[in-house]
Amino acid sequence: MSEPVDTNYYESFILIAEDCPAEYGIVPPERGGSKTKAGIEHELITRHPYHFTSDELLVEVHIQQKGLSDEEREREGQALEEAFRSKQQPCLRASMLPKKFGWGIHFDAAGKVALYPVESPEYQAFAQGEQEGIKLIRAMRNKRKES
Repeated sequence: MSEPVDTNYYESFILIAEDCPAEYGIVPPERGGSKTKAGIEHELITRHPYHFTSDELLVEVHIQQKGLSDEEREREGQALEEAFRSKQQPCLRASMLPKKFGWGIHFDAAGKVALYPVESPEYQAFAQGEQEGIKLIRAMRNKRKES
């Protein structure tokens, strides 16, 4: 089995995508009565700011999307995590939170994540470079630029 790929960022801030349609942070809506991947990401990060690294978050979202009971999670969780980590995964720059729903993502020195809505003073401070030592990264665009 190959080594897990580290998609964590450190002392960084993901700005919303250039073409993000949201003017303020929006809680991702459910689809078909279930939380979307973005909805699970939002819930986990807002309930537990600076608790998860990006990689830990992605694994937890993957496991929650499977809808396992506590017993199944106990029995199958490690194997699911190993299988998930063995494949290259998109980083949070590709998340719908900064691409579509107006959330900036901050990574502290330990790589732990927190969300800031685009309209917040904290987001603006990060975006304007007022947080010393923080690397600014733009979320991936929703659509390719027209040539």
